[in-house]
Amino acid sequence: MTQFNIEIDNGIAIIWLNDPTDKVNKLSSKMMGEFEGLLDRLEQDSEIKAAVLISGKADSFIVGADINELRALKTPEEARTLVAEAHRLFGRLENLAKPVVAAIHGAAMGGGTELVLACHYRLASDHVKTKLALPEVNLGLLPGAGGTQRLPRLVGLQRGLELMLSGKNVYPRQARRIGLVDALIHHHGLLEAAKRAATGLSEGSLKPKRNKLSARDKLLESAPLNRMVYQKAEESVRKRTHGNYPAPLKIIDCVKTGLSSGRQAGFEAEAKNFSQLLFTPQSKALIHLFFSKGGAEKNPYAEAEPLGTVGVLGAGLMGSGIAQVSAQGGYNVLLKDRDLTLAAKGKGAIWRDLSKRVGRGMSAFERDTVAERVVPLGEYSHFDKADVVIEAVVEDLELKRSVLAEIEAVNDSVIFASNTSAIPISQIAAGSRRPENVIGMHYFSPAQKMPLLEIIKTAKTPDWVLATAFELGLKQGKTVIVVNDSPGFYTTRILALFMNEAIALLEEGADIARVDKAMRDFGFPVGPFVLFDEVGIDVGAKINIVLKDFFAERGLSPSEAGQKLVEAGFKGRKNGRGFYKYAKGKKSKEVNEEVYRFFGGKTRKDIGEKEIQDRLALMMINEAVRCLEEGVLASPRDGDVGAVFGLGFPPFLGGPFWYLDSKGIRMVLGRLVQLSEAYGARFTPADLLRQHAEAGTTFYEH
Repeated sequence: MTQFNIEIDNGIAIIWLNDPTDKVNKLSSKMMGEFEGLLDRLEQDSEIKAAVLISGKADSFIVGADINELRALKTPEEARTLVAEAHRLFGRLENLAKPVVAAIHGAAMGGGTELVLACHYRLASDHVKTKLALPEVNLGLLPGAGGTQRLPRLVGLQRGLELMLSGKNVYPRQARRIGLVDALIHHHGLLEAAKRAATGLSEGSLKPKRNKLSARDKLLESAPLNRMVYQKAEESVRKRTHGNYPAPLKIIDCVKTGLSSGRQAGFEAEAKNFSQLLFTPQSKALIHLFFSKGGAEKNPYAEAEPLGTVGVLGAGLMGSGIAQVSAQGGYNVLLKDRDLTLAAKGKGAIWRDLSKRVGRGMSAFERDTVAERVVPLGEYSHFDKADVVIEAVVEDLELKRSVLAEIEAVNDSVIFASNTSAIPISQIAAGSRRPENVIGMHYFSPAQKMPLLEIIKTAKTPDWVLATAFELGLKQGKTVIVVNDSPGFYTTRILALFMNEAIALLEEGADIARVDKAMRDFGFPVGPFVLFDEVGIDVGAKINIVLKDFFAERGLSPSEAGQKLVEAGFKGRKNGRGFYKYAKGKKSKEVNEEVYRFFGGKTRKDIGEKEIQDRLALMMINEAVRCLEEGVLASPRDGDVGAVFGLGFPPFLGGPFWYLDSKGIRMVLGRLVQLSEAYGARFTPADLLRQHAEAGTTFYEH
């Protein structure tokens, strides 16, 4: 079965890329092997005067390299050989005497974009599903098929670096504006336009018009001033990554080498750096997460009920976000609040957020269509037609029971999903007419951006309810994990202990900014005290109340300082009074020293960075193991996905369980024993951790 199907039309070879064994096209060893023969034919067939590369898949071009093949490589030498072969083949394409037009519709990612870059003319559809990107940095890698050399020469040094260092998507109009593609066309006319372009190129009547740099950019990007560009890029990378990710600096090195010493030197640097990066711990962890996330985006349950209408109770930040992703998933949405005015405000927030996305993967028509699916309501009219109702009211058990009773009064067969972050679902369902229909769907704020959905099942949850909730989550664009009911479930439970330990450090005299910096250096996106302010100190205090019995069972004493802060009017960013100072709602870098009066005064102790990192990170990791041990988690994979995509656990560490395997379970166990001796029973290692250490086993097969 071939991956390239060729048709000849008036001297134009139309090359259809279509892997018959997969839903999408990938750059695989099989495709690259066939590519050699394709190039031979293009060179040798006198009937062919030009060619068009186009995908036979409905809405994608080439989605990137086959990551499974990369993961199977055993040595850097094997990787280097693979990259060198890609360089050779794409070089043959680039130097072909006959012009080749890339006709792009859908996603051209990674190696797909690199193939496009080696073509002589790039024509893209203006469809919302069309996008180009070099996202290899997100796997701890760099573009390995010539991208570090061709992209900066095409779009300029600064823009090329920006795209490779961020890995962000480039949508059609932006791609045309920056010169990444030469022209845009409606997707229905893509093939005919590509054939005309190929004919024009071969006859000399069409000459690509490349974007020219401004005089300022041309000066800045030429030696010796380009040193400023590289220096600024390196400074930005170090500030953003805290030295935890090697790939961005390697990307800069490849670009710098190529532009200063020539393309061949650049290709050699690309091959060397790619082959080294593939075997770094960071890349291995990120590739592990890539596959783990993919696994959490497939519904393992077969009994999902068809859904048409989703009800959402509460039109605030969380409720409107849930309504938005539901509407984007194709569902009709009933958005209710205490009155119609509040519900309408929630719909307005949806409209504003969708409007920001127009031109970036969404058309104005699609925005209008999505927004029209949301119906704001001030009462329960039409809720009898809802298939699922998701409540996003405040974290109060009696209120949640009350809205559940109100829903059951108008629709007692509906699936009722609570967006609680900590209250056990069985407690919410107590007194329900159909407790088996009550499930937890824990979203993360803001719901329209955060990828994770934590579904909580109880002992009474039937598979059809679970399957339906899972399918709803997938349609909402979520990465889904399923956990068993318990106080705090998985994510809130491990986060609560992490945050409680941060407060313990503060009570011992730690400096707020220093603790936050230590955890950013460890790899978290923000430190615990910034997180307190963002989530709300009052929310954290409520969660501690909900988890009070859980803490007591574990022999832990949660700090009461949070509640005292709330009583004194400190709620965080929402009211401008938190662990940091705020001006007009914006956080400053300055610590709010008023807070220290609740923690022993302004005089602070010098607690080492490593001590801070170990206490906070290992508290979270050890609790994750307990969740697996107790059956809250079904697998280490769910634990890693939940911690990384819900809580910001450092991706380059792969999640709590991958971290344990990578660092060595015995080593981590030993450190926990030391911490328990120094700080008490809350650091007692989980039994499952001891079992793995004694048996010499790991959580994953490596």
